[in-house]
Amino acid sequence: MQRLPVFSVMVLYLAKLSSVGSITDEETCERLRGLIQRQVQICKRSVEVMDAVRRGAQLAIDECQFQFRNRRWNCSTLETMPVFGKVVTQGTREAAFVYAISAASVAFAVTRACSSGELEKCGCDRNVHGVSPEGFQWSGCSDNIAYGVAFSQSFVDVRERSKGQSSSRALMNLHNNEAGRKAILSHMRVECKCHGVSGSCEVKTCWKAMPPFRKVGNVIKEKFDGATEVEQRKVGTAKVLVPRNSQFKPHTDEDLVYLDPSPDFCDYDPRTPGMLGTAGRQCNRTSKAIDGCELMCCGRGFQTQEVEVVDRCSCKFHWCCYVKCKQCRKMVEMHTCR
Repeated sequence: MQRLPVFSVMVLYLAKLSSVGSITDEETCERLRGLIQRQVQICKRSVEVMDAVRRGAQLAIDECQFQFRNRRWNCSTLETMPVFGKVVTQGTREAAFVYAISAASVAFAVTRACSSGELEKCGCDRNVHGVSPEGFQWSGCSDNIAYGVAFSQSFVDVRERSKGQSSSRALMNLHNNEAGRKAILSHMRVECKCHGVSGSCEVKTCWKAMPPFRKVGNVIKEKFDGATEVEQRKVGTAKVLVPRNSQFKPHTDEDLVYLDPSPDFCDYDPRTPGMLGTAGRQCNRTSKAIDGCELMCCGRGFQTQEVEVVDRCSCKFHWCCYVKCKQCRKMVEMHTCR
């Protein structure tokens, strides 16, 4: 399996830089580890955007850990670069997901910063105005997704583009970056507010809004489950990625693609940072899916112990206006892989 340098996911290391504090001046850009020179230059030109980029990096890590919480590889992070270890240096479907969620999270966080008035360079999308074909008035603050996507393309993609787009891994990364951003663009929604007497809808004003990031993560996870294994071929003068199996239909711009099969992630490998194995992981004794003890533990078996958990119970609503609950303790079985 080919191992190559990690490119755009270096941006995730920004989430680990709590010691830097807020990114408020050009000197801070010079101290950010993991950025190439062209990214440092973008940072200096757009210092006010960088805190949003860092929030996006943390958003990507959190979403990865949520989506993969029941899988053998669960997006555990390291304090080094890359934050997921060497797992993402391989051209696997896991790397495809990480690249897609990273590009999407930067676009999402920057767009959110625009809409909240945090940035001077952008604001609401003023191109959405007038009366729609459905008869409602475009008003309010439409999310400026065009600005967020453009910044993500320039900042996140620059590593692959600076090294040329001819390598199969660069093509894979760029494709998955764009697929991640399309997971937002394809699920933009219209939100509306009614105006009129007694809540009637005599006048309705609407604006365009991004989906919740959990929705974006769900979409990209679905694309991960159906990702296409590809290889590089020359078509005319261009190098493109095509399905390795010619019987499979061509992938679309919204699909994830990968080059290499994934390892089984069963065992800890000290030579491969991030390959932590599944020993000690919790599993579901009754599930036949990947979170079940048979698959999660890779056939090594599991151990069961009783642990005490504390839950809220006997909750009552008190006028006005709070809910008061008791704390109930109970013993439950917990299963962990050997």
